[in-house]
Amino acid sequence: MLDWLSLPLDAGRLHDIDGLVSWHGRLMVIAWAVLCPLGVLAARFFKIAPGQDWPRALDDTRWWRAHLALQYCAGLAMLAGFALIWRTGRTGNLSGLHAWLGYTVLAFGALQFLAGWLRGSKGGPTQATLRGDHYDMTPRRRLFERVHKSVGYLALLLAAGAILSGLWTANAPRWMGLALALWWGGLVACFIVLQRRGRAIDTYQAIWGPDRRHPGNQRRPIGVGVRRLP
Repeated sequence: MLDWLSLPLDAGRLHDIDGLVSWHGRLMVIAWAVLCPLGVLAARFFKIAPGQDWPRALDDTRWWRAHLALQYCAGLAMLAGFALIWRTGRTGNLSGLHAWLGYTVLAFGALQFLAGWLRGSKGGPTQATLRGDHYDMTPRRRLFERVHKSVGYLALLLAAGAILSGLWTANAPRWMGLALALWWGGLVACFIVLQRRGRAIDTYQAIWGPDRRHPGNQRRPIGVGVRRLP
């Protein structure tokens, strides 16, 4: 079994890549297969933390800090991975599926950061100024949530394709593909379990509670499978 796992994916080709390319792959896997999915899980399922006395205790920001830290670390790893492949001089090669998927994922990642920086103000009773894009759920905020959520999930799917095509292009050892499959399977299982437990709570309600006097509670939550508590 160990011998089989150490063989390349395609036994008819050699697994021989230079150090810069191998570190490019490692950094991209860390960014898109580990950090970004964990950041998504934190943002989707932990807006109300386990044991939090909601709605008496509102706006627990631990999920936000975790999401921000994970995605910024992913962004740094992504930039470092791109810089390494740039040094090899291979960034102009657009003939393969891996290159197209990689550039698309990079563009989506940049769009995610840009959308986050332009999401607008917060506002609400917990801020010095009541009025805010998030508290009032202005068109700017609604557009941000739709773009940020839809592009984020699509980027993860495309990143999985980029990683798999990268493994095939590099003719990586079989154990790498198996390890990724097990990791992704665990992430999907966690997603399903937390979703079925009703942990995907609307951000607005998690921050300001269920009172219908808050303007955002008079609108439907944004996102597939996102719910509000009574």
